[in-house]
Order: sequence, then structure tokens, then C-alpha cells
Amino acid sequence: MTTIELPPPTITLSKADARRFLLAHQRLWPPQRLRGKDGIMEFVRHVGCIQFDPINVVGRNPDLVLQSRVVKYRPCLLEELLYTDRQLLDGWDKVSSIHQAADWPYFKRHRAYMRERHGDPSKVHVKIAPAIIDAIRQRGPLSSIDLKRGDRVDWSWGQLSQPARASLEILYAMGDLLVHHRVGSRRFFDLTERLLPEDMISAPDPNQTVEEYQNWHVMRRVGGLGLANPSAAQYWGAILGVKNQVRRTVLVRLVERGELTAVAVEEVPKRTFFIRTADLPTLEVVRTRRSPKARAAFIAALDNFVWDRNMLRWIFNFDYAWEVYKPVAKRKYGYYVLPVIYGDRFVARVDPAYDRKRRILTLNNWWWEEGVQLNDAILEALVACLQGFMRYLNAERVRLGRKITGSESMGWVRSLNID
Repeated sequence: MTTIELPPPTITLSKADARRFLLAHQRLWPPQRLRGKDGIMEFVRHVGCIQFDPINVVGRNPDLVLQSRVVKYRPCLLEELLYTDRQLLDGWDKVSSIHQAADWPYFKRHRAYMRERHGDPSKVHVKIAPAIIDAIRQRGPLSSIDLKRGDRVDWSWGQLSQPARASLEILYAMGDLLVHHRVGSRRFFDLTERLLPEDMISAPDPNQTVEEYQNWHVMRRVGGLGLANPSAAQYWGAILGVKNQVRRTVLVRLVERGELTAVAVEEVPKRTFFIRTADLPTLEVVRTRRSPKARAAFIAALDNFVWDRNMLRWIFNFDYAWEVYKPVAKRKYGYYVLPVIYGDRFVARVDPAYDRKRRILTLNNWWWEEGVQLNDAILEALVACLQGFMRYLNAERVRLGRKITGSESMGWVRSLNID
């Protein structure tokens, strides 16, 4: 197959400009400058979606994403937007994701695809679907534990699942059900007709052709990161029919339409990146205006900002892997290690844990990045960052783990009522 040639870059960025643009695009230049539920909505509209993951060490991924951007963030703000205000949906995009409820019509094509793929009426989970819908209609929001059956069916990734659970999942994927609320990581489903207005449910797909859909979803994904690398397979997942050469074709088309701009980055040879043309004013700001006072923030492991691990290496000289699913013996750092930024650099990694009953935040370990020079400004920013993180968790005390208890470089933590 002939490789589709990407358009030549029309802008060349220094690494410093690329770093600052990415941070500014991600509302991290500086961190915590958004406010309240309006700030959350502004950020979600800007990037399209936030990845959802239920693992909760020091908060779930979307909460960790938002605590680094929203001043005095509390998880109840997101809960209200999702399950009371219904301005956001506990839905699907790149993977399980949070996105605007207003995006519902744009995913009509995806729901139809899921119905075609999983709606075989001979399958047991489809046969029992009417009974499950009737049970929810009669009893209200239900989870899989409310609909137990003893047998099992093949389901996702070759795993076995109860028919009721598989049925809930496919009814959700097809759009008949939505997540009403969660208790921990357990989802309770309700009828979509009860949770969304009828005019939104019945709205036609705004993208009437495949080409329009591809343009929309590729643009959305570029906006999810800011500076997009066309070869980052994990970043482009779940866009229907858009893989490899098709993706390159769409990128070329969007450049020709003036909606994307191709850029190069100094010291990253033979790579073309893409920025939404509408975001070029942000690039101009970071190139011409004085940098804001540097602040620090803990970054979520599945943050939009770190979706593209290659980008982190090329632009920030930061090599990061989420090691949750690695065997203990193969972990270089730890189970749930978070990157730490200061200004336009990654300066450290932290392995945190939180005892919710005793309200104690423990820093099990802390690794400084090579070349970090500690000074009063960075230490002041880190103290403020850790104070904010404790407020977000509702922690009363912070404790250093055994591996760093006597570390001279961690003395700055002692001003925070260290245990």
C-alpha cells in the first residue's frame, strides 16, 4: 500500500515553545487557574473528553486530571455535573471517558456500530435485554449485582461474564441505557429516555457522511492533546474506520481545509505534528508573552497531557510508563506513580497512597528528575502543590515513606504537619 504523504510543516517550533504550548493547551500554564463547575465544563469542551479509570489510589483518573487544573477542586463538583446536572456523561470516546452531554448526537454512528456488532438476537445477552429494560423501568437504576444469573457468556477480551452484566454493557454501548450514578466503581444504569431530553436523544447525527464524521473525530482527538503525533496508535483509538493510511488521508484533508496546521519541532527530526488552526493564537501567546509564575502540580497517570508517551520523551525528555499492570518485579518505580511538573518541566515522580479513614497522605517514594536544581522558588511551589493536593483529598496529615524518611531533599515536606 502506498504511504500517504503528510503535508510539509509550515511552522517550526523550538522545544521550549512546544512544551509551553502543550501546557497552555492543557490548562497547565500555569496549573489550577480554572474555577468551579464552569471551569470543568470549559476544559472538557476544549479537550473533548477525559479518560475514566476506576482505580482509586489518591482519586480516580478524572478527579486527578481536574485537581491539577481547577483551584480548590473537590470530586463532588464532577459528581454533580455527571449525575445531578447531567451536563457531562459517563460515556465512551477514546476509551471509557467523560464528555459533554451535548456531544450525544455526534456518537450516533458509534452506537449504531455497537448495535450492528453486538445486537445479534440469537445471543443470550440480547435475548434477555427486554427483561432488563423492563426491570429498570419498574425498579429504577440497577447494577449488575441487582440482576444476577448463574450462567456465563463470552464477553470482552475473551472473559466470561454473567448474561445480565453483558446485557447491561451492550444496552449501554447501543445507547438504550446510561450511567445513572456510581457507588465506588460500580455503575448503576437507567433508561436513556429518563436522563436526556427527548430533543437530544432524537437529534440527527450532525455528521451526515463518513468523511464528515472522520473530520470531526480526528479534529476532536487533535484537540484532546494539542500537538498531535500521527503515528501514536494508542492516541487515535476508537475512531471508526480511521486507521493508518486513512488517518493520514484525513489529516491531509483537514490541512487542505485550513482546520489543521502542520508543524515541526526543532531537535525532533523527520516528525510532523498537527495543531488545530483555531489554537494557533495560544501558540502566539506562549511565544511572545512573559511566562507566568511557575507553579507545580501532580499529573494524572492517564491525563490527556501524557497520552502520547513518545511526545513526552521528544518534547520534555521525560520517559514515563504507567506500571499498574506490570508485575511487581518488573516495575521501575511503583504501582501508581504520578509525574510532577514545575513550570514547563517534569521535575519528579511521586508514589502516593491515601488512608481515607485516618486521612493520612503518604508519599511512599519520590524521585527527582536528572538535572533538577532545588531552590526556594521550586520548593515554595511544591509546598503549595502538596497543600492543594491534601485539600483535594481532605487529608489532615502527610507522611514520608520509609525509603525517603531521612532524605535531605524532602525537607520541604516538613512544613506540612508531617507525621
